[in-house]
Amino acid sequence: MPGRNAENAWLEGIREIFDRKIPFNQVLGLKVHSLDMDRPKIRFDMRKALVGNYIKGSLHGGVISSVIDVTGGLAAFMGLQKKLSGEPMALKLDQFRKLGTIDLRIDYLRPGIGKSFEATGYVLRTGNKVAVTRIELKNEIQQLIAVGTGAYVIA
Repeated sequence: MPGRNAENAWLEGIREIFDRKIPFNQVLGLKVHSLDMDRPKIRFDMRKALVGNYIKGSLHGGVISSVIDVTGGLAAFMGLQKKLSGEPMALKLDQFRKLGTIDLRIDYLRPGIGKSFEATGYVLRTGNKVAVTRIELKNEIQQLIAVGTGAYVIA
């Protein structure tokens, strides 16, 4: 099944970029959980270095916004990958160098309290130059911590 091997290599290339080639993602402990084309997911565990309110033990707002931004970027990238279906893998992966945040809006809904967290992103629109995404961050008991909307340059 050459097609399946190529797809696995392509997905592993995307995972490699987000999990291991972006130092800031490593600092936060982010790991791609799902590379679903329509709803990619990123997970991370709570640890002391991510606390913003030491009394409550909740996530720092900057961590929340960063995770939402990274997840939105991944969703935008996956949306672009979908648009480039049929193109060579090297071209599709090279599109990462063009990806950048244009705008980001975060709504903090409750304190980031939990043992682990998962952010899910999905594309609202993928244009020729800009992708717009929506992101939700939940804790391990599925409490919605924050939502965000991001615009990303993709060309």
